Amino acid sequence: MKKFTCFGEVLWDVFPTYKKIGGAPLNVALRLQSLDNEVAILSSVGNDERGRALLDYIIQNGLDVTCIEVSDKFKTGKVKVILNDKGSAFYDIEYPRAWDNIKITQESINLVKQSDGFVFGSLAARDDFSRKTLYGLIEHAKFKIFDLNLRSPYYTREVLSYLMNKADFIKFNDDELYEVCKNEGSKHLSLEQNIRYISKKTNTNNICVTKGRHGAVLMYDGKFYYNSGYLIKVIDTVGSGDSFLASLINKLLKNKDPQEAIDFACAVGALVAKSEGANPKITKERINKFINPDSNTPNLLTHKKNDL
Repeated sequence: MKKFTCFGEVLWDVFPTYKKIGGAPLNVALRLQSLDNEVAILSSVGNDERGRALLDYIIQNGLDVTCIEVSDKFKTGKVKVILNDKGSAFYDIEYPRAWDNIKITQESINLVKQSDGFVFGSLAARDDFSRKTLYGLIEHAKFKIFDLNLRSPYYTREVLSYLMNKADFIKFNDDELYEVCKNEGSKHLSLEQNIRYISKKTNTNNICVTKGRHGAVLMYDGKFYYNSGYLIKVIDTVGSGDSFLASLINKLLKNKDPQEAIDFACAVGALVAKSEGANPKITKERINKFINPDSNTPNLLTHKKNDL
């Protein structure tokens, strides 16, 4: 069992016909907890009905909530989610909200110090207040995991550069990688070349890039590992990348083989995408069955290259 602290937004995803609890750091935390880890969420909710429901849900799912504040000044986070005909999501993120005003405390510093992994994203840095708290906590973290979550207009090149340079592990999707690399002056075209470019630029040897239905590429300790994805019918993509990240770092920080880690992570991400909402319940048995339905008809294509 490992200890993780996830920092940032907790909120309600409001779909056209229903609403679900979400927020990238919370999605990661919930999936990590389901994989037999000790997980805390560091955030803020409003002193309102949505905030109370959020706290109840988080407590019921076994997360440490000692560093979730209740704000009398700001409302609980809410995001309007719009799905296209392929299940891909677009977001209208209300601002300001309680998670834009997360305070740094000695208790939160101690929590980060005691954690094996500290997970954070770029969206939580959209406001000066929470950004300063994040910058302060990073200095106390053993292993810093940065999940880019580019939601225009809530990020700047300067903030992304700062967080990438502080991180020990960076996760992008492919569009995010190409956007960041272009802004950082890369002239490369291939995914691998741009991963190497960011690695050198930020002195980070651990980078993962998701490619939607085409799987993911992982560079871990400078070596490349690949998963070509799973064929599924997508219901919605909300939270699939968060569960992918949680499943990946769960395996890597437990010293599992990186190829096993990326295969497992892609399977979990796919299972979330073929379900409704960001945090469907997925058992280990279901994951294993999905990866290996039987020995004769595998639904997974993987390969490994270590010397690119």
